[in-house]
Amino acid sequence: MTTFTYSPAIEDLPRKLKARKLLTWLLLFAIVMFFAGLTSAYVVSMSGGYWVDIRLPDAFLVSTGCIAVSSLFIQMALTRVRRGEMGGVPLLIAFTLAFGIGFTVSQFQGWGQLVDKGNFVVGKVLQNTGTYGQDWTIRHQGQELVLEDGKFYMPDDTQRRTALNADLDEQKNTASSYIYALTAAHLAHLGLGLVSLVVMLVLAARGAYTQADHAGLWAGTMYWHFLGILWVYLFLFLTFVH
Repeated sequence: MTTFTYSPAIEDLPRKLKARKLLTWLLLFAIVMFFAGLTSAYVVSMSGGYWVDIRLPDAFLVSTGCIAVSSLFIQMALTRVRRGEMGGVPLLIAFTLAFGIGFTVSQFQGWGQLVDKGNFVVGKVLQNTGTYGQDWTIRHQGQELVLEDGKFYMPDDTQRRTALNADLDEQKNTASSYIYALTAAHLAHLGLGLVSLVVMLVLAARGAYTQADHAGLWAGTMYWHFLGILWVYLFLFLTFVH
């Protein structure tokens, strides 16, 4: 005769996983809506007056590489746990954390490169010190302004009669402010992800995850993948949408 031992912990696993998945998807949906609002405001702002087309700093490319590699490591950790292969899981999570920290460092380096070229959180259009046409370009109603002898002109002003510098001197560099806002908001969410990775690392080191019970690791992995996808979206958006 076969006997079954009732275990509340095991019986609750499906319900626990379902609840964790629901909370995770709700959190991701809320973040998606938040960034959809920010990027929509960015697009609307582009149509109002002057707009600075800023070349993104090279450090943001490093950020992209770090977040992509980190996603591979955390997925490998989740896959191993699902297979019941617990060896190496803490190390994989530690690698994920290391590349997450690398992402954070490169973000600060990117902001430093923006500042070096005169793009501030709150600044004016003409504070830009980069090479015009390479590091930055000013557009008005979709038309790229021409720079000659330190003066800006509309492209159809072939006689160079009306310099726009006086008008530009009063203009805020809204594009720069948006770059800081979008990347800082993403980094704030990534900070939560780094905390989650530390918690997952400790739990994995203690052997808390099993093949049957790893809802926390699943949620943390999904959140980290989401941050990676979100960053790639923001990077492409800021690169190609001007």
